[in-house]
Amino acid sequence: MNLLDLVVGKPIKTSDERAEQIGSAQGIPIFGLDALSSAAYGPEAALSLLIPLGLAGVRYIVPISAAIIALLVIVYFSYRQTIAAYPSGGGSYTVARFNLGPGAALLAAAALLADYILTAAVGISAGVGALVSAVPSLLPHTVVICVGILIVVTVLNLRGVRDAGTAFAIPTYLFLGTLLITIAGGVLRVAFSGGHPVPASPLPPPPRMTEAISYWLLLKVFASGCTALTGVEAVSNGVKAFREPAVDNARRTLTVIIFLLAVLLAGISYLVNVYGIAATDPGAPGYQSVLSMLTAAVFGKGVFYYLTMGSILFVLSLSANTAFADFPRLCRAIAQNNYLPHVFGYRGRRLVYTWGIVALALLCGGLLILFGGVTDRLIPLYAVGAFLAFTLSQAGMVVHWRKNRGPNWLQKAVVNGFGAFVTGITVVVVLVAKFADGAWITIIFIPLTIVFFAAIRRHYHSVRMITSCRVPVRPPGADESPIVVIAVDHWNDITRRGIEFAARLSPDVVAIHIEPTEEHPEPLETDWSRFVERPFRAAGREPPKLHVMPSPYRFIIVPIVQFVLELSKAHPERSIIVVIPELVEDRWYEYFLHNQRARLLEWVLLARGNERIFTVSAPWYVGARTQPGTPKT
Repeated sequence: MNLLDLVVGKPIKTSDERAEQIGSAQGIPIFGLDALSSAAYGPEAALSLLIPLGLAGVRYIVPISAAIIALLVIVYFSYRQTIAAYPSGGGSYTVARFNLGPGAALLAAAALLADYILTAAVGISAGVGALVSAVPSLLPHTVVICVGILIVVTVLNLRGVRDAGTAFAIPTYLFLGTLLITIAGGVLRVAFSGGHPVPASPLPPPPRMTEAISYWLLLKVFASGCTALTGVEAVSNGVKAFREPAVDNARRTLTVIIFLLAVLLAGISYLVNVYGIAATDPGAPGYQSVLSMLTAAVFGKGVFYYLTMGSILFVLSLSANTAFADFPRLCRAIAQNNYLPHVFGYRGRRLVYTWGIVALALLCGGLLILFGGVTDRLIPLYAVGAFLAFTLSQAGMVVHWRKNRGPNWLQKAVVNGFGAFVTGITVVVVLVAKFADGAWITIIFIPLTIVFFAAIRRHYHSVRMITSCRVPVRPPGADESPIVVIAVDHWNDITRRGIEFAARLSPDVVAIHIEPTEEHPEPLETDWSRFVERPFRAAGREPPKLHVMPSPYRFIIVPIVQFVLELSKAHPERSIIVVIPELVEDRWYEYFLHNQRARLLEWVLLARGNERIFTVSAPWYVGARTQPGTPKT
């Protein structure tokens, strides 16, 4: 076993994908960790803004939490319908693309990308921040700890969906268990004390009232508390990760996540109000989190208190996993429509979208390093992104029901329409209330991201147009030549020019095409018969042979190299020339938009080949086809 197998795991065949799919029990820690962990900081974010009201402000947390839970229920019913309508993955991007057009789809995509990047960074930094507050000696190592946790989460996700679900199940269910026990114990103490429980451990004195209540303050408190709803969309993006019946399992998972989150939010706000727990200033000496004070008030600072706080710190740090589960899937959907590099659509050795996971890790790591592991100022950013995505998704579903009709379509449209209306108002409230705190960055980030998407799309469209080909091969005269092997992906002008070049080197040409097992080579075989075999036979020449090789592990380079080595061994008296067609970009930054398998194939053949194996590049220059007056052959 090599090091890569040990760290990431052995490759998984495409045919074994079903074994990697998950059920509801594993879906909760994978897709619900972010939403559930928000119960640890959502109520505190709201209570922190009520500090100027002193103890009088605590009584407002119950109606505000009730409004947030009502919004949560609305979003829940909307996304249940989205999952059923788009079983292949009905996230905001997909729904907006099919119903609202490409502009709205890109707006949703940009908002979600910002949401996932910040969710990962804020989750890790929140957990490490709580750890550092408990152990101040770790403060100088904040960034190192953040990056270390990020690496662990990244590696676990690279190992596949099922391994990640298994790894995160224990801390998730421990977190849920301890918080639910705390809430149940607190409710019982309230009942037995006649509604006036005595804290088991003394609470910090509440702050003095320094500000009068205002509707603006309550709107800001509501906007901060809405951070508890981030991550709710995750299940609708990952429907295909569930085993059959996928829709039922996904909806069941969403139901459990929303129910547990609602119970946690309701229980925490109720007990905070009854016990009179006011938030403390995070930047002041003697700071204690709301959950720390609540757990100590119910059970005191014994073994259970430290177990609960440990589970909270652990889950907060690992809540980034939800972003790692959904960000790659979103990137894959965007890449399929040519708005991101195609490499984001390739599944790696463990059937996960490796490049999406790596990209998220790099972006998240950059944020953590840039802000020193403290990303509180960015929290308003990802609340705006999440609710903007909610709004576009529900508006798209209204159009979906109008177009497709069906049983009870009007009722379904009303549910989604009401959801779009409420979440749309919430976007405005959050944006206005948090504008000065950093939400203004959204106005810059999202348009820039959309411009980036559009530029990539234009590039791919330009390449597709100038490489399209309906011209048959012109066969050369026969002569004595070595065996020529040419790697073929699909029929285009690059392939045609490469075959013409190979045929001039030798009459004995073998084209090799590597095909993943879940796809079929019929389109290529049809084009091959029409554009290669037919003109060669018309010229009285033996056409190049097309050799299709399945690749159950989705490897491309290795099967080609093995084929060439075996061919060389079978014909020790002949030389082998490997013709490598490749696209040559005319701008350096476009290099990153295309896979560079040609370079890698050449390097591997040089390293593993012999003196009878030659590699020849057949370059196809993009720039030459974009010059005015250049004829297209």
